[in-house]
Amino acid sequence: MEIISLLEASPPLLIVICTVLGLLVGSFLNVVVYRLPIMLQRDWKEQCCEYLEIENTVPDSNESSAKFKVFNLQKPDSHCPLCNHKIRPWENIPVFSYLFLGGKCSSCKSKISLRYPSVEFVSGVMSGLVAFSFGASLLTLALLLFTWSLIALTLIDFDHQLLPDNITLPLLWLGVLVNTLDLGFGVSLRDSVIGVIAGYLVLWSFYWLFKLATGKEGMGYGDFKLLAALGAWMGWQALLPIVILSSLVGAVFGLGMIVLMGRDKSIPMPFGPFLAGAGFIMLIWGPQINTLYMSTFVY
Repeated sequence: MEIISLLEASPPLLIVICTVLGLLVGSFLNVVVYRLPIMLQRDWKEQCCEYLEIENTVPDSNESSAKFKVFNLQKPDSHCPLCNHKIRPWENIPVFSYLFLGGKCSSCKSKISLRYPSVEFVSGVMSGLVAFSFGASLLTLALLLFTWSLIALTLIDFDHQLLPDNITLPLLWLGVLVNTLDLGFGVSLRDSVIGVIAGYLVLWSFYWLFKLATGKEGMGYGDFKLLAALGAWMGWQALLPIVILSSLVGAVFGLGMIVLMGRDKSIPMPFGPFLAGAGFIMLIWGPQINTLYMSTFVY
């Protein structure tokens, strides 16, 4: 309690602490985004082999992970995927190590993807924004978990068109728990539960209407669960603005990719990143957006 009182008395200190924490967590999110899909693929393959009663002899499609029999969030240690150089602690400082190394592996001098420091930086900025918006409280800690989960889901879906239940379902139940404990978010348990139900059913209905009309699948079941999780956190009232905002941004982004970068229109585009982005926008600027929406379309 003394720590919370100190942070309440010094908002800049809170923002700095949460930003640094976000940078550190961003480094871990890079690990989650890369390794979790491979772990799931290994698990699915093992289950299929057990069901078919055949030996699992097919290596990972990822050449780097195929080198390791044990591959999870802890093992193997962080390493260069090309030369297997073990990343030392001073080479793993978020953002700064990338700049210090000149964006290259210290051993083989191969280029390090700019994505790694970018994820760390974005995680730090978003964490600081949460601290600035909600102050020193247990709610802020919960919303940091919410934010980091959205970052991980965004990147995994962008890479693999996959929204893992390992993240979406805990995120959903954590939202219900936060609103059950009434940590000051302003969402009642009733609105949270209705948000879960409505969030899932809205996209589930769109999915089936689109499939019946076109014979194609417009989105995956992971999108249903993600919107349900957003409804669990922010209540059913936030669902319509989230769907509208994510659809608009997704349409503009998709059109831009086709026109400017020549993306094939037949290649499906994940919807999860736009849902997650709209969810975070509503988290930070929801009251202002709702006020604008009501004044523009209702009154």
